[in-house]
Amino acid sequence: MKNFLASENVYINKSKIHNAGRGVFARRDINKDEIIERCPIIEVPKYDTSNLRGSILVTYFFYFGKNKERSVIALGFGSIYNHTYKPNARFKIKQKNMIIDFVALNDIKKDDEITVNYCNGNPKKNPLWFEAG
Repeated sequence: MKNFLASENVYINKSKIHNAGRGVFARRDINKDEIIERCPIIEVPKYDTSNLRGSILVTYFFYFGKNKERSVIALGFGSIYNHTYKPNARFKIKQKNMIIDFVALNDIKKDDEITVNYCNGNPKKNPLWFEAG
């Protein structure tokens, strides 16, 4: 396993998105295509997810696999990034390395909230599990 440092690019603050709670914000200007944060992930075994269906933890999972049959929890600030259909960042799960990268889609200014599209671009193929505005 490669060593990597916790991100110095982001901080947590109250989100400006309605009913979102906390969000992740840029600590400095971030350039397009720059890795914002590299978070270790913990894959949740399928037999464990059935025990969590009624838990708030389910809202923090990232789902992946051909049919979204696998799930992970992102450590670091990874599970705090909020959803929007007009994101300024994207995420990429790298299962082999057990990490998820958050990468800027465009230049992000210091103190801007960093958001991702939980559907990874296609809400019809990957519908959300909550109502988004």
